[in-house]
Amino acid sequence: MNPASVTSQNFRAIDVIRKKRDGGELSRQEIESLVNAYTRDDIPDYQVSAWLMAVVLRGMSRAETAALTDAMLRSGEVLDLSSLRASKVDKHSTGGVGDKTSLVLAPLAAAAGVTVPMISGRGLGHTGGTLDKLEAIPGFNVNLPVTQFRRVLEACGCCMIGQTAEIAPADRKLYALRDVTGTVESPYLICASIMSKKLAEGIDALVLDVKTGSGAFMKNEKDAAFLAELMVETGERMGKKVVALITDMDQPLGNMIGNALEVVEVIDILHGRGPEDLRRLCLELAGWMLYLGGVAINVAEGKKRSEQLIASGEALQRFRQMVELQGGDVRAIDDPKRLPQSEHTMKVSAPRGGYVASLQCEQIGTACVVLGGGRERKEDSVDPAVGIVLHKKVGDSIALGEPLATIHYNSEDRATRAHELIQASYRISDSANPEKRQLIHRVIGIAQENN
Repeated sequence: MNPASVTSQNFRAIDVIRKKRDGGELSRQEIESLVNAYTRDDIPDYQVSAWLMAVVLRGMSRAETAALTDAMLRSGEVLDLSSLRASKVDKHSTGGVGDKTSLVLAPLAAAAGVTVPMISGRGLGHTGGTLDKLEAIPGFNVNLPVTQFRRVLEACGCCMIGQTAEIAPADRKLYALRDVTGTVESPYLICASIMSKKLAEGIDALVLDVKTGSGAFMKNEKDAAFLAELMVETGERMGKKVVALITDMDQPLGNMIGNALEVVEVIDILHGRGPEDLRRLCLELAGWMLYLGGVAINVAEGKKRSEQLIASGEALQRFRQMVELQGGDVRAIDDPKRLPQSEHTMKVSAPRGGYVASLQCEQIGTACVVLGGGRERKEDSVDPAVGIVLHKKVGDSIALGEPLATIHYNSEDRATRAHELIQASYRISDSANPEKRQLIHRVIGIAQENN
């Protein structure tokens, strides 16, 4: 018997901590024992904190990452959606500013015949959260039990909820500990956290949108690509079809940032309108979802079919149906003026003429949080009405005094702070930059030749 192996009877956390500290590779059984013991409260936070820090410093092998993901997803309920005949496909973004693609993609893919069981999160740091955006729709319930989640999926093909107590409880405990021990940034731990929740949904395939740039958690494209490769390989090891798109987050996606404002932009996209960058990314991600879901022979056909579903109004109708089934007021979809509105607006004017050379994207996201559109502390409530509308983005010409952005606010003090952040985030140059960053940098994963 290998002396390094463990059983549940002789498991000691200190042995696993030392082994990882010294650069050893943990066995699947050692990882499972640690995760299960922590989920049951059999070992204390301080020992798991030490192990997490050892992982940050020493890294993990691909096999260890897959074993950790598997142990975390099996710490709770793994949904069995085999009774739903259509392919189950989800999409996950690593987080950005103005990224509201999930609200477009779930009903769009469902309208094409794919089932989309989407378990989403709240805003984190300067990035917005899908659940916060959905809750800007009056009455929308993101806290459905699993039985009701399944019923909505059966009725309309898509449902968007928050993580339930039954789904990957080990992740909930580990994430809270990582948040206060400086161990959030490890790509191995990020991979296991994301993939354990997503694979517990009972999906067949997953499309990942991994952001890179000033507004992303992964500022460096090399780091974003490493995380993408890790998640793709982990999903494939577990028998799933997974693809990752590395996409740009050097400036906000679309023009609107803030929960109700972003719902307005989602409705615009579903009407066939809206900003070009957001529309392009939604169609690209949808093309992959339809291809992996088996309802399109390649990505190009998936994109074309998605355009048709938007043009016909079928995608918008599916969004209305999902909103209604989850308790939301569909009148707000038909008339976005029924969504929460701020009491005041304020212009951010250009201090000089020229061209927008760059935007400090994270700073724009922080400005939205300052307004109350996100959480500065865990216990903060979110104001769904506040936010920012951008009038000028990278490459646009601008005249002295012309509005760069409009702030929607309910507090004068918060608006003043946000105004300073937004104005400082714009860099204006005398001449236009001929080079424009690509929206989609690269694709990692299966069948890339279909893109």
